[in-house]
Amino acid sequence: MPLVMQKHEMPEQDANVRRNNFDEVALGYTEELALAEANRCLHCKVPHCRKGCPVDIDIPAFIAKIKEGDFEGANAKIKEASSLPAICGRVCPQENQCEKYCVMGIKGEPVGIGRLERFVADYCMQNCEEKIEKTVKDDAQKVAIIGSGPAGLACAGDLAKKGYQVTIFEALHTAGGVLSYGIPEFRLPKDKVVKPEIDNLRKMGVKIEVNSVVGKLFTVDELMQEFNFDAVFIATGAGLPHFMNIPGENLNGVYSSNEFLTRCNLMKAYRFPEYATPINVGKKVAVVGGGNVAMDSARTALRLGAEKVYIVYRRSEKELPARREEVEHAKQEGIEFKLLNNPVAILGDEKGYVKAIRCIKMELGEPDASGRRRPVEIPNSEFDIDVDTVVIAIGQGPNPLIQSTTPDMQTNKRGNIIADEETGKTTKEGVFAGGDIVTGAATVILAMGAGKKAAKAIDEYLIEKRNK
Repeated sequence: MPLVMQKHEMPEQDANVRRNNFDEVALGYTEELALAEANRCLHCKVPHCRKGCPVDIDIPAFIAKIKEGDFEGANAKIKEASSLPAICGRVCPQENQCEKYCVMGIKGEPVGIGRLERFVADYCMQNCEEKIEKTVKDDAQKVAIIGSGPAGLACAGDLAKKGYQVTIFEALHTAGGVLSYGIPEFRLPKDKVVKPEIDNLRKMGVKIEVNSVVGKLFTVDELMQEFNFDAVFIATGAGLPHFMNIPGENLNGVYSSNEFLTRCNLMKAYRFPEYATPINVGKKVAVVGGGNVAMDSARTALRLGAEKVYIVYRRSEKELPARREEVEHAKQEGIEFKLLNNPVAILGDEKGYVKAIRCIKMELGEPDASGRRRPVEIPNSEFDIDVDTVVIAIGQGPNPLIQSTTPDMQTNKRGNIIADEETGKTTKEGVFAGGDIVTGAATVILAMGAGKKAAKAIDEYLIEKRNK
């Protein structure tokens, strides 16, 4: 049988249909497609793909199980390293991680590792009776985890497997962090994927306390001194939106991407009036930014009824930081890219509502510190785009609440917690941190990797504490 050099395409909703609904866009591999894609794997003696996986999944081993038709065995193999395979299979940028190192990618396309991971996880959710037993011991040492996003969930899963009493404190009313409030339903279904993965942690014995704002209800010190937690892991992410500081950002109709997506995803605005969360999206929407969050915001606006949606980005398409798949999906759905343009003001009407966004044309100069060519304004090239809604999606930073109430824990000039890259240890005894609160906004899988490293370090720390 000749070697297939191209990935097997993932079935997906037609663009003209999906732009009008919040159902998942990618439909996943069938058994037949999964077997065909798995057979593209060469099972290299030195599996370079593994070095691209932040949680060190044994990729050749789980793909070998798929080839045998042992999908349950493949799922078990993945879960040795990852507690969230259905999520990672959907939202991880595999093209820049495991698939980047796949030997098949030298002359053709790399094996669709993410697509196979998703297939296995979905298959087992639907067809297997996965027995998840309580692993937490009632007399074990206690660990508090602040934040229930990817880093917190990964850390909780690994510590629960080791028997520790784990309690996650989540500020919002639903667990999941960015998985619940940031990533839209059409990319990551909440009831089908996120909730079951979190429920599995509960079955293992992990406690999740929602509506618990650490830094307000109690401090890190109080968790350790009054609630007798032996260690704390801070995984509060990067949820404080950045703005451009241009005129008009306080007009009605201007949203941060955080607010826009949270209202839609977590508070179910897309199902209004069934859920009492109205969200006003006008006929014409401009989304400022070029990352995955910008794509999510633009595609969400379209589904909420906008007739025209623009992505305004100051560099060219080559420099777009969003996943190529997300950019292509946005284009297919009719979103217009206004590239090499940068907003300089948002214009309002006499009632204080957005009526246009003023941009200036850009050209690319020499590379900056990120390695990308620096955008430079072209003098006297301003122009207006008529819009009635603007979403600012240019990144986010750390909420300072916990850092400001934990005075003996060091932060950097951006407000991120200073922690050891390999262990998550902070400058405060018994306190660890990982994910976006340390690195700044990054990916789900990198946050999970940080959570796993911290769990290992916390285990070592608590063993040493027990033996003193």
